[in-house]
Amino acid sequence: MLDFLQRVFGREPAMGTKQVAKERLRLVLVHDRAGMSPKLIEALREDLIKVISEYMEIDQEGFEVKLSHASDSVALVANIPILKIKRLFSD
Repeated sequence: MLDFLQRVFGREPAMGTKQVAKERLRLVLVHDRAGMSPKLIEALREDLIKVISEYMEIDQEGFEVKLSHASDSVALVANIPILKIKRLFSD
């Protein structure tokens, strides 16, 4: 629970080189198991950024897209830090 709150409020400790490498390896393994290439995941990430940016200002550096496995299914999980909501329509 504390990890979640730290991420929500931006107090996540910086990851060291070892942790970054482990996270990248984990993502590559998840992608392999899901049958999606890292190129496809990156293209999906870029498309999501384009669409969401029409409605909100987001922190693109903190934007994460992951595939999560639960038993025999795969879920797409996105962590999108929102900086500001754009006012497109008048109320």
